[in-house]
Amino acid sequence: MRFERTEPFKADYQRLTEDEREKFRRSVRAFNAAADRFVETKDPSSWPANLRVKPVANAPGIFEMTWSFSGPDGRATWEWTTATDAAGRSWRAVRWRRLGGHRIFREP
Repeated sequence: MRFERTEPFKADYQRLTEDEREKFRRSVRAFNAAADRFVETKDPSSWPANLRVKPVANAPGIFEMTWSFSGPDGRATWEWTTATDAAGRSWRAVRWRRLGGHRIFREP
């Protein structure tokens, strides 16, 4: 799955510990495979239950996924976007918006 990152996401990532970063990267591998399946099938069951992918309340078009349930709580917000290359080809992509604990939901 192709992706882009917002500036707030990049800053959030820098605040994570190395252990948190590794947990996130591990979850993203499963997320990417599921996102590719979802784009092909549009089947909501494409998302692994342990990632808890769901819409963010009161934030249309923004979704969350959980990458850590324990010590510390780990969430990421994202949205679908369209990426276009220099040749004009386009495809679905993910824009990572925020990363961290529940505080990210203040400005998802």
